[in-house]
Amino acid sequence: MTSKPKIRTKPKKAPTHFPDFSARQDMQNWLYLYQSSFPAALAEYLGDHANTIVGSEIPVAPSLSNWSDLRIPDLLVSYNSDPELLMSQKGYAVDTQGKPPDFVLEVASPTTAVMDYTLKRLDYERYGVVEYWRFDPSGGEYHDAALAGDRLVDGRYVPIKTERMDDDRQRGYSESLGLYLCWEEGDLRWFNPAVGEYLQTYEEVTARAERAEAELRELRQRMERLGNGED
Repeated sequence: MTSKPKIRTKPKKAPTHFPDFSARQDMQNWLYLYQSSFPAALAEYLGDHANTIVGSEIPVAPSLSNWSDLRIPDLLVSYNSDPELLMSQKGYAVDTQGKPPDFVLEVASPTTAVMDYTLKRLDYERYGVVEYWRFDPSGGEYHDAALAGDRLVDGRYVPIKTERMDDDRQRGYSESLGLYLCWEEGDLRWFNPAVGEYLQTYEEVTARAERAEAELRELRQRMERLGNGED
């Protein structure tokens, strides 16, 4: 009896990047992050673009070897990290980056809200994410709270104290960012206590530029009138 020849199979190659994921369709990121340009404002505020990652819908997992063990937070911030590696791997692998993210945020949506404060919280804790925040524009209809955060202490999440300013405003301080996250009449705002100002939205930056241009135009017109002896 002749034995069957052994079929040699090629060993599976280790993955080099995360798979491609389609963008969310529930508009939450667009309404509360993209439209207001807050990722760009945060990146500008934090600086050190060569070593700081600030982005939305970035896959994050302990490693590339198990694609099923990942989450895609609405916002991620990581210091002392490698943005080029992030781009080449199409996501944030904790093992190859050498550290967990310092901050992640989830914005409530009707389809995923319960997971945000249950399963995702456990996963981000397991990944070692330093701070995990949740924002619910509805004021708590979808999440367990309008605004809530956790900070990793000895490997476990401990709730971050938030304060209610009035019926329409609530905030909590992020040590990772050095900013207050604010729930204000259903809007997400970021307050810098060092200068006593909010990070500005795209609309606010645009309006300020338009005001400055109008004031400069008025000054030029006045100088021209003075030169003509009109004033």
